[in-house]
Amino acid sequence: MTNQQCRWGILGTANIAKKNWQAIQLAENSTLAAVASRTLPRAKQFIDECQAHVPFAAVPTALGSYEELLAAKDVDAIYIPLPTGMRTDWVIKAAEAKKHVLVEKPVGVTAADVEKILTACKKNGVQFMDGVMFMHSQRLPIMREILDDGKSVGDIRRIVAHFSFKGSEDFLKSNIRVSQELEPLGALGDLGWYTIRFALWAMNYQMPTSVIGRMIDSVNGGVPTEFSAELVFPKNVTASMYCSFLTENSQWANISGTKGYVHLRDFVLPFFGSHVDFDVANAKYLHTGCDFNAEDVTRTIGVAEYASGAPNSQETSMIRTFSQQVLSGKLDSSWGEITLKTQQVLDACLQSARNNSAAVSL
Repeated sequence: MTNQQCRWGILGTANIAKKNWQAIQLAENSTLAAVASRTLPRAKQFIDECQAHVPFAAVPTALGSYEELLAAKDVDAIYIPLPTGMRTDWVIKAAEAKKHVLVEKPVGVTAADVEKILTACKKNGVQFMDGVMFMHSQRLPIMREILDDGKSVGDIRRIVAHFSFKGSEDFLKSNIRVSQELEPLGALGDLGWYTIRFALWAMNYQMPTSVIGRMIDSVNGGVPTEFSAELVFPKNVTASMYCSFLTENSQWANISGTKGYVHLRDFVLPFFGSHVDFDVANAKYLHTGCDFNAEDVTRTIGVAEYASGAPNSQETSMIRTFSQQVLSGKLDSSWGEITLKTQQVLDACLQSARNNSAAVSL
């Protein structure tokens, strides 16, 4: 490790890894040393494809096994986009090899998996973080100021988050995201993770007291393809989440309070452009004689931030933040705590759904 750059390795060649290849290249405190796949030709193919689009001056080394990457002396941190069913073992192995770990979500099949991972990371003195990119958008701190100003939203009463895309027939038959072995949490893990995280973020990571989950549709012996849940927080604040592989693309969220609401049209993947924004609404209802008028009083707050593929995009900020944590030599356990809370709520949602939507206390 140098004082200037964190040296990365990518363990696995999932499609999402291409986005973080570019993010590593764009983050000034990061460089990519190697990519590992189960076969050397696949690692080389992945590097060739990415290098043709976003080239590193020094071409990353192709490795034909995951073990080679864990043993590499020129790698400080490893990004792991392996399927959920494989993640726990490889994250623990990476931690035991003294590699800092950024891992895709859902991090484990259960919260017990996450607890094992966090224990291994703490024992071996390595940084852990999950790959929720929207957590690193410049939009969130500004939204937090709005939520905390006491007048724009007031006291939070209701949170709603919806994340879906319509998978093709082939997707629903053969994609790994509907595999009982590789991705047993299906849409709940792939999409619901974000809706749960957003609700927890809005509530400053206060845990719900109870959860009710509903399996609307599933395939392959119980892999969720459409799922909804209701979360109840202290003081009767409620949150509703919906995720689906059966409903057309949608990714909106709303936080409503006693004085107004905040609304995002693209809370996970910002729509293409050079800025991200959100609406703050304080509607008025006026009744005079025979006039009944609902007045729209909405302001849009924009942030100069590119949607993707730029130095200030959220995925680059994620890599930059993680690398800075590694370079500082000081671990931040809060990222692991947030991950564990997300997985615990997800577990409760699934437990409820599998028990005829009976409420689960947390």
